[in-house]
Amino acid sequence: MNAISSISAFHRLLSLPEPYHPLVSVINLAECIFIEDEVWKGFVNRFYCIALKREATGKIKYGQQHYDYDKGVLSFTAPNQVQSLDLQNMECGSGYLLIFHPDFLLKHALANTINNYGFFSYAVNEALHLSAEEEDNLITILKKIDKECLHIDRHTQEIILSQIELLLNYSNRFYERQFITRKNNNHQLLVKFEQVIDDYFNANHTASMGLLTVHYLADKLNLSPNYLSDLLRVHTGQNTQQHIHEKLIAKAKEKLSTTNLSVNEIAYALGFEHAQSFSTLFKKKTNLSPVAFRNMLN
Repeated sequence: MNAISSISAFHRLLSLPEPYHPLVSVINLAECIFIEDEVWKGFVNRFYCIALKREATGKIKYGQQHYDYDKGVLSFTAPNQVQSLDLQNMECGSGYLLIFHPDFLLKHALANTINNYGFFSYAVNEALHLSAEEEDNLITILKKIDKECLHIDRHTQEIILSQIELLLNYSNRFYERQFITRKNNNHQLLVKFEQVIDDYFNANHTASMGLLTVHYLADKLNLSPNYLSDLLRVHTGQNTQQHIHEKLIAKAKEKLSTTNLSVNEIAYALGFEHAQSFSTLFKKKTNLSPVAFRNMLN
């Protein structure tokens, strides 16, 4: 797997002059010409990428799936994510690409909080679709970052990272808007989500596959784990793991109240490897141990 380790190397692969700043750059996609290079057939960037694309054509392979570029979308890529490009059918269109190296975050609060922005691990088909006003807001920020790259002094890092943080916070807001405005599609997804959970327990997958996981649900719904959790949080107030715990407790209460199975047997039936883990979760969620809950019913 080819690695693009520096901002300068990325610029060269796009036929661009050297960046003004070695650790951060705003690229105008209309100025890019991809160099025919084997690196595009499979590569990872060692830096963060935020792409605001308009009217781009072509396909990108992200993980194991291909996605068409769309127009007027914002997408995010964290360092070390596997990608490939089909240069034969590639046109950049217009837009901007913000790239910044993790080293640029050192000794700044954003270094500790950037992982809280889950959209860096969304799949490409889960990109943010922007309104004209939203797009203008983000382009204004990108242009401020680009201009600041010309002035490298002791204030540069703080000013640029404050702008990046502003862009990320706007993106959080815009994603929440997208989750809400796509109400019909998301309602169908929520119904399917509940069905997949019920099917997992009804088919007794816990016996062979163990505890239901966030990754299993996301895979069944063809979504990235973080996108699914963020969507659920907006619509239900709970993330995916919280929904799983809620279902586990409901199933546990059902078995405690309607069967004579021991606590250990119930724990294993629900997919827990250790009964103590089940008891700990049950008490955390109900303020009662499984035995105390069963005794309360008698």
